[in-house]
Amino acid sequence: MIIGVIPARLNSTRFPNKILYPLKGKPVIEHVFNRAKQSSLLDDVIVAVDSKKTLESINCSNVVMTSVKHQSGTDRVAEVANKFDCNLVVNIQGDEPGIEPHLIDNLISLFDDPEVEMASVASTDLHDEDLMNENVVKVNLNEENYALSFIRKNLKDDHQYYRHVGIYAYRKRTLDLFTSLKQSSSEKKYSLEQLRALDNNIAIKLLICDFNHRSIDTKEDLKNYEN
Repeated sequence: MIIGVIPARLNSTRFPNKILYPLKGKPVIEHVFNRAKQSSLLDDVIVAVDSKKTLESINCSNVVMTSVKHQSGTDRVAEVANKFDCNLVVNIQGDEPGIEPHLIDNLISLFDDPEVEMASVASTDLHDEDLMNENVVKVNLNEENYALSFIRKNLKDDHQYYRHVGIYAYRKRTLDLFTSLKQSSSEKKYSLEQLRALDNNIAIKLLICDFNHRSIDTKEDLKNYEN
């Protein structure tokens, strides 16, 4: 069984309540849910909320209340995954209203390779202004498209970078391992939880694509969707 979980924390730091922002007539999180439901490979899609306000404000057919004590979206995803007999779990960010169903399917298809334990997405859609924008996470890869590093800004080397798209997939055993690990020092320093995986020798395979939609990190990002 393959499930998609959308962690929906209400009080995000840079843009509080962004998942409930009324985008084109419905909350941002509903756009994400409706698009994820169109995936041909997901057997179920669940929204994992941490607030009664979110629970009462959204119109999604499958919503689960989760603990308010989680330190990351991945912890919230793991709580939901443990309620299902699943072997693959996709963590779909609640601030990606432009997520494409086929992108989810292509990410899942990486697990046809039995050596892949964790995967994410890297886009060639990276502009000059993105390079110094700390809200745009960049990733560089080895020749087999596994992540070497993730960075927010101050790119001063000759490596080729891609724009990291915040959607992850895990084998269930790897998700359990990841969430059992303590936050690493680099994860805390850069506020990038994927660094916990790299710091603990969990390889992350990247799907290369030209996905051009952006996540909504700040109110300024709304301009990408409201024009």
